[in-house]
Amino acid sequence: MATTKLTINSNGSVKVDGDFEIVDMQGNAYGLQGRTVVSICRCGLSANKPFCDGSHKGHFEHESKAFDLPPKKV
Repeated sequence: MATTKLTINSNGSVKVDGDFEIVDMQGNAYGLQGRTVVSICRCGLSANKPFCDGSHKGHFEHESKAFDLPPKKV
């Protein structure tokens, strides 16, 4: 199984790195043109959603710090 890594960047995007596919609600794949690294917008300001275009700079604050989720509900 290929590995995909998501990195939550402080004050910015989610970096997706590895072997992945991104699809819309209808299951249509975005044409990534062979990219193995993309950044996904978290701030909602990108003109190129769902991809980051850097619009968050100076307008979005969130320090990423990993934590444990509570136990999965059964």
